[in-house]
Amino acid sequence: MEILAEKKKAILESTLKLIKENGFHGTPMSLVAKKAGVAAGTIYHYFDSKDTLIMELFAYTQHRIQEALQGNLQEGMDLQENFFLRWISRCQFYIQNPDVLFFLEQFMISPYYARCSQVTNERFRSEIMQFIEMGHRHGILRDIDQKLMSIMVHSSIITAAKVHLDGKVTLGDKEFRQLAQMIWDSIRKL
Repeated sequence: MEILAEKKKAILESTLKLIKENGFHGTPMSLVAKKAGVAAGTIYHYFDSKDTLIMELFAYTQHRIQEALQGNLQEGMDLQENFFLRWISRCQFYIQNPDVLFFLEQFMISPYYARCSQVTNERFRSEIMQFIEMGHRHGILRDIDQKLMSIMVHSSIITAAKVHLDGKVTLGDKEFRQLAQMIWDSIRKL
């Protein structure tokens, strides 16, 4: 069973890399098989079509992000430190996994995203939205529409990761904390 899971993971990881290099349309299943080192029939054992593969790749990337974030959170953290950990962890994840960042950017503007169920879409947004809802419940965050606040927080993470990856700015611990502080100051009640 473990060999099967390794093959599926190899297919997903290869697809991530190929989509970054070639986009969705330039990544045929035959190229994925070659990059993953598996027979073409093996891919169809796991995914009945390229569309299914891409939709599962979205779920796979979301799972990886959630795993990275949950590893840093601790019970009893105050909301500000919780925010800093979430913001910095997500940004660092994108920097360490640029293929995931590129894939998500492409996915979110593609017709694939529209095919996601409401449950899948909510799961993608839920981590940031749950934090914002908690902040509103405790009266710590500004009375701004939660979706707008979520967009602003997430876009700041993506932008920071991209400028770092492009070599325009080098982000270390000090810079991550400064950026997180600026975003925190923009969403918290004064």
